[in-house]
Amino acid sequence: MDSSWESSSSSNGIPVRCYRTCKIIVIGDAGVGKTCLTHRFCTGQFPNRTEATIGVDFREKLLEIEGEKVKVQLWDTAGQERFRKSMVQHYYRNVHGIVFVFDVTNPISFRNLPLWMDECRQHSLGPDIPRALVCNKADLVTSTITSVLIEQARHLAEVHGMSFYLTSAKGRKGDQVDSIFETLAKSLKCQRSQSVNEGVLRCRSESFQIPAKVTMAQETKKKWSCIC
Repeated sequence: MDSSWESSSSSNGIPVRCYRTCKIIVIGDAGVGKTCLTHRFCTGQFPNRTEATIGVDFREKLLEIEGEKVKVQLWDTAGQERFRKSMVQHYYRNVHGIVFVFDVTNPISFRNLPLWMDECRQHSLGPDIPRALVCNKADLVTSTITSVLIEQARHLAEVHGMSFYLTSAKGRKGDQVDSIFETLAKSLKCQRSQSVNEGVLRCRSESFQIPAKVTMAQETKKKWSCIC
């Protein structure tokens, strides 16, 4: 799915800038750290206090990718069903990228990932949409059991063609958190550029095809022309 274009105009109606907007949804169980990840990416800081998301939490950040302005919109949905029922249809509309998140200290949040993936499929979000799997709260990794869970998550990401990240929104450096969303935005830009190039080639190919009606008319003319 191509990301949309958005332009801003001055008071006299003259466009002053034009950039692409990418909608990325962040999905996972309640309490896995979705809000902390999006807050860290957009502000560069870990939130001092967070509360359960009710409905949808919306944030955005303007990036420059290969000389082009790209506005990344992050839609963080409530993990609890009672808070998200009324927003589901709007949440899954015009999605360009998906980030699945689970808590490395909570195995249940990992086992629930197939349910979130199935919900995406039910809303027509196919495998062509770039996606990432984030193993969050890596700063709390302490046991062998947790290490096994991480390897299982790596395998799940590989099977479904997702990028995998082991990170923590609390980390001193936000490089890894930034990489999650920046890499998705770059993938979307490359995906759109490729589709545009394919469209140009297809148009060029079609422009050299002789319409069937013209071909038939030429054959008819040859058939009835005088050869004396």
